[in-house]
Amino acid sequence: MATINHMGRSPDELTRLGLDLLKRRIEPAVGPQDAGKFVAIDVDAGDFEIHTDDYAAVAALLVRHPHADIWLGRIGEPFTYRIGKSR
Repeated sequence: MATINHMGRSPDELTRLGLDLLKRRIEPAVGPQDAGKFVAIDVDAGDFEIHTDDYAAVAALLVRHPHADIWLGRIGEPFTYRIGKSR
């Protein structure tokens, strides 16, 4: 998972907050059409942006929350990025 950390949180803390919001609030509210898309989450506001492009998701969220602590993940996926052969 990727992060943009403006608040001095540890990467582990930012990941914990982001995963909690993803599992508890975001994944139950999205449909199968969003599987595999990137989700940028402001861990303080709980606001998020979903997009097929990671940069676009983060950029759109930063427009609304310029100083956000952002955690980046993928809906329905255990990892944001995969290195090597795809499934």
